[in-house]
Amino acid sequence: MTAEPSTPATPGPHAPAGPAVVGVVGGGQLVRMMLPEAARLTVPLRPLVRDHDEPVARVHPHVVVGGPDDEGLRRLAAACDVLTVEHELVDLDTLRALEDAGHPVRPSAATLGIAVDKVRQREVLGAAGVPVPPWSLVTSMDEVEAFAAEHGWPLVAKAPRGGYDGRGVWFVDGPGQLEEVLTAAPGPLLLEPALAIERELAVLVARRPGGQHVVYPTVETVQVGGICHEVLLPADITPEQDRRAGQLAELVADTVGSVGILAVELFVVDGQVLLNELAARPHNSGHLTIEASVTSQFENHLRAVLDLPLGDPAARVPAAAMVNVLGVGERDPRARLASALAEGCANVHLYDKAPRDGRKLGHVTATGPDRAVAAEQARRAAAALTGPEQETAG
Repeated sequence: MTAEPSTPATPGPHAPAGPAVVGVVGGGQLVRMMLPEAARLTVPLRPLVRDHDEPVARVHPHVVVGGPDDEGLRRLAAACDVLTVEHELVDLDTLRALEDAGHPVRPSAATLGIAVDKVRQREVLGAAGVPVPPWSLVTSMDEVEAFAAEHGWPLVAKAPRGGYDGRGVWFVDGPGQLEEVLTAAPGPLLLEPALAIERELAVLVARRPGGQHVVYPTVETVQVGGICHEVLLPADITPEQDRRAGQLAELVADTVGSVGILAVELFVVDGQVLLNELAARPHNSGHLTIEASVTSQFENHLRAVLDLPLGDPAARVPAAAMVNVLGVGERDPRARLASALAEGCANVHLYDKAPRDGRKLGHVTATGPDRAVAAEQARRAAAALTGPEQETAG
């Protein structure tokens, strides 16, 4: 896939003279975290929100109301000069039509078409030389048994599209379990061996339309039940694994022709680095770049989609840790903010979302002389946000 020609986004006939307007599909925490960077760079943002109750709409008045479908995307395109995303669940046919009409879409519909489909990721990237786990797309138990005969049990079954944060992923110990999953699945399943994973990693690449790019330091992610709980910098890996992770992330970004931030998630298995999956947008694994990097992922995403010079991705601290604040019942972390802030060394980010079990309600980042110190500070503040009810002053 060739890179998009390097053409800066300039105001179109629908926009007033001045800085190019960036339209963002989505109204959640990712676009909300873009706002401070956009304000600093005087970049006008127009998020596409389903309604005015979405997190970004509560703090930003300039939104476009609509879904990520044909009508909503066309409404957003009419209000902006360049269109980007904070999630990949968009109408790709409409994005292609907008591109054909000359509207900059960054990342492109072609890039997003790979990012939303785990099978396409393995086909396209495997052919480009990116190491991927053994896999098969299965629709019958005969195909399952053939795969299991070669790779053994247990296996991991994945929905090719739509799965995230542990959804659409099943760990199965034998044929009976997998037959139930296969019967209930709406379509074919991606099947992989249950790998003996030593580390899970992520590397962010910020890339401009012409292919110029910068690579962020490798981070280590801690997953529990398919949900990211922590992100740690630096990753506890060898120099060779670190070099390989960055090299693979660059190869992935070039292969899919990404523009903006691309998050490449990786496994370390038997000392080797393998592709897990990718996301063509700012990503949970990059939240700590706000405090820990010279240029955050959110600023570099905006720079990239506007085809502006990219900022330095280097870490400006020896170590950092991010801990996600996950919902515990109906406990609202906003009611416990004082306890978290009392930790002093942690940076609290809350997303203004209604609490429910397992939902990402915010995150806490801490920096320090080493990652153990940073992680302990972040964990204490995150625990304070979802801990027992706090007494309020009378």
